[in-house]
Amino acid sequence: MQKMASALTLIILGLVVLAFPVLGVIPFSLITGFIVLILGIGLVLSGTMEMGESAGLGILELILGIIALFLGIGFIVNPGLFSWLVGLLVWIAGLFLIIAGIMALISKTGGSRWNGLTAIIIGIIYIIIGIFIADPRVLGALIGIWLIITGAIMLTMKD
Repeated sequence: MQKMASALTLIILGLVVLAFPVLGVIPFSLITGFIVLILGIGLVLSGTMEMGESAGLGILELILGIIALFLGIGFIVNPGLFSWLVGLLVWIAGLFLIIAGIMALISKTGGSRWNGLTAIIIGIIYIIIGIFIADPRVLGALIGIWLIITGAIMLTMKD
């Protein structure tokens, strides 16, 4: 009975998130923001303590800590920043795939030509998805679909 209630709750939450997609991004953005904020505080403190032993390492940790502090606060205050960063990472992965595919096409081995063409096609798809994921509504809709599918799978599973 508890599993059925959990499954129905997931499905209802998924439908709510599909109706209001940005609501699905906000919890992920807040949780990530708090984690990155804590990481930034830790790096700033560690960098400050490290300055006595190694100035270069201490400065590097301070810089990374400050960047993490700004990102953490940004994720908490603006969920759109989180969506943009996710889209950027997917876009970069697509760019890497396209570059790897072009390198495989240029190489002398025959078998890697099909692999190269496949990598280019998948890379283009990644870039297209990365462009659309930068919109918080798309990322929220994907989260909603995931909740609905997870709830439906829980309903159909045997104990």
